[in-house]
Amino acid sequence: MPAATRRTGRRGYAFLATAAALATAAALTAALPAQAHAGEGGDGHGRPSRYQDVQLLSFNDLHGNLEPPAGSSGRVTELQPDGTTKTVDAGGVEYLATHLRQARQGHPYSVTAAGGDMVGASPLLSGIFHDEPTIEALNKLKLDVTSVGNHEFDEGARELGRLQNGGCHPTDGCYTDKGFKGADFPYLAANVLDDRTRRPILAPYWVWQKKDVRIGFIGVTLKGTPGIVSADGVKGLTFKDEVETINKYAKVLQRQGVQSIVALIHEGGFPASGSYNYDCDSPGAGDGISGPITDIARNVTPAVDALVTGHTHAAYVCTVPDPSGRPRMVTSAASFGRLYTDTTLTYDRRTGDIARTAVKSANRVVTRDVPRAPDMTDLITRWNALAAPIGNRPVGYISADIDNTGTESPMGDLIADAQLAHGRRLDPKTALALMNPGGVRAGLTYAAKGAEGDGVVTYAEGFTVQPFANTVNLQDFTGAQLVQVLKEQVSGANAAAPKILQPSAGLTYTLDLTRSGADRVVTDSIRLNGAPIDPAATYRVATNSFLAGGGDGFPTLGQGTNDLVGSDDLAALSAYLTANSSAANPIAPPKTDRITIMR
Repeated sequence: MPAATRRTGRRGYAFLATAAALATAAALTAALPAQAHAGEGGDGHGRPSRYQDVQLLSFNDLHGNLEPPAGSSGRVTELQPDGTTKTVDAGGVEYLATHLRQARQGHPYSVTAAGGDMVGASPLLSGIFHDEPTIEALNKLKLDVTSVGNHEFDEGARELGRLQNGGCHPTDGCYTDKGFKGADFPYLAANVLDDRTRRPILAPYWVWQKKDVRIGFIGVTLKGTPGIVSADGVKGLTFKDEVETINKYAKVLQRQGVQSIVALIHEGGFPASGSYNYDCDSPGAGDGISGPITDIARNVTPAVDALVTGHTHAAYVCTVPDPSGRPRMVTSAASFGRLYTDTTLTYDRRTGDIARTAVKSANRVVTRDVPRAPDMTDLITRWNALAAPIGNRPVGYISADIDNTGTESPMGDLIADAQLAHGRRLDPKTALALMNPGGVRAGLTYAAKGAEGDGVVTYAEGFTVQPFANTVNLQDFTGAQLVQVLKEQVSGANAAAPKILQPSAGLTYTLDLTRSGADRVVTDSIRLNGAPIDPAATYRVATNSFLAGGGDGFPTLGQGTNDLVGSDDLAALSAYLTANSSAANPIAPPKTDRITIMR
């Protein structure tokens, strides 16, 4: 398969085809040789200099956040020189555009890449239009290339192909008289194979080229995508191992004479600190990061010069040794457009490769103290005009922020309570509800975003919290199965990175994090309305349809009986807020006292 190269204007990519106060800097061990000049000045004889600095700007997990995210989703934590921390408001595509455009100034060799989840789980402004506004914004940002992420499959492979190639939505049609042209940049999906053809559904790699400088990009998503996306979204697809796939296509690129390679990987790690400028190379290279990306980084071929990652919504700039023991840059820029990573790759014209010892990288905050990009303001205004009649409708009232942070979050509890109430309307025997934490995409903020007034919850805000259009499903489980479900939060697929289900009121238990595996859920502590769980009794349980299919590593939830499908989860939340709040009597944040956590 020939390498794709950077072109101006509309680009076609076949579907099913082949600080600075606000940045943290990390540099590998040495600088360029003293005689080398990384620029275009030449060697005095009309020839370009041996070394050429290439600026790589990257971000990940935008999730259609075009407007500045609200609450904790719109802030980053910054570590101060004295060891204290402060928060900084960040994000919004109007500001991201300004920051990226300013960053490119003075860098004739500059490429912008992303690590997946550009769309999916998006706020109403983008999500209600099947993320066409986000693709339009990314085109204006001059994004050059991105990997797919798991959320690119929320609506299935065909819809992903439409986002790539354009065309009206097959059900909802066109939203504007101009139609939808699709992405000007390639989505890379090297490890996502069509079961019929056994070939990648989108291009596996892409080559950026300017003059004689060429850098190849390979894009993959996490191989565990089928376990965290609805079955319909990944039907007919196989997700291959990340390392094997990257190593395979690195060889392909090398055979084409491309020696400088960057991997875009929608899988990530967990830094030891939540501060974006934490030094994760202290005390040694990569010591401050854990999680799946560390194993991937240690096994991806040394032919790959840098890894741009994502998925965990964490911020880090680390060096992790490659299989040959050489340090290699691994980066992630949090999520929602709050950060971008500025990396300098020094290209050696003699070898065609990156001078690894000269790689420098820093995460930079997308602050809101810069001018808004007018073209992005226009884009947001245009799409908001279409969304406003739906999004501005009030659905409830709150007395304070309801956050989605913590092992048990107020927002998670509120959603579970809403689903329990919906379940009981369908079947009065419904005993409890469980909500997956990954489905709680945001919290609710008391401060007004627009003209609705403080404490008013609009439909658009509810959509931002629950954008997946899952249904609320009822199933019967034995008490023994219910206990097993709770233990699956911390065992099996969730052993290394627990997924703590958000419980409805009345379900209580102890989570002992000093233990290991399934024992972390203390069986004797589990109570429903104060009574122990009877292993032989039958319990009617409400979950969303994703969990009801065994998603997120909860296979027992896929074994329920006597299924009943209710309304969509956003409708259930909206109805609960409307029925249980008013301007005079708003809902207060739940106390998050249903799970007792021992550390």
